[in-house]
Amino acid sequence: MYFKTISAIAAGVVLTLAGVNAASASMMAEKTVSVGGAPMYPSKNIIQNAVNSKDHTTLVAAVKAAGLVDTLSGPGPFTVFAPTNAAFAKLPTGTVDTLLKPENKPTLTKVLTYHVVAGKLSAADLIAKVKAGSGKAMLKTVAGEDLTVTVAHGMVVLIDAKGGKSMVTIANVNQSNGVIHVVDTVLMP
Repeated sequence: MYFKTISAIAAGVVLTLAGVNAASASMMAEKTVSVGGAPMYPSKNIIQNAVNSKDHTTLVAAVKAAGLVDTLSGPGPFTVFAPTNAAFAKLPTGTVDTLLKPENKPTLTKVLTYHVVAGKLSAADLIAKVKAGSGKAMLKTVAGEDLTVTVAHGMVVLIDAKGGKSMVTIANVNQSNGVIHVVDTVLMP
């Protein structure tokens, strides 16, 4: 009886390890893009990947403060233009701290949702829209406002409502619920 119990436990451990190895092998087989020093897995959603990027800690904190974690973990699909920590650092001193205050949640939510477009648009899709629009395309953001897309030197450039420009620095970071394009400047509605 003792040996049967030990054998059953050993078999369970082997099966568990086999399952872990199969899951690890599956993730390793995925074509990932490194963002902020971390691999972004196409089988994970936007939030599951973003929390691993050391370049997006400010964005993740802002998404949490705005209460958008569940939305961006949802089925989507979403196209997210994700500003880096350096992009947030370009804002006037104190802006991020002010936006993260609970009383400024509506403003923070508007700024963040201005970086999100419904649907999954690759860089090629964005460039095709620009070509079809004779040099520029208009996207309707989840915030309900327009975002202008152009192309300069083969790179996707976003122009916000205030005329500010943001360059896509890492394109086509595929997610299970959309795509992320890393940008170098915070877009302002």
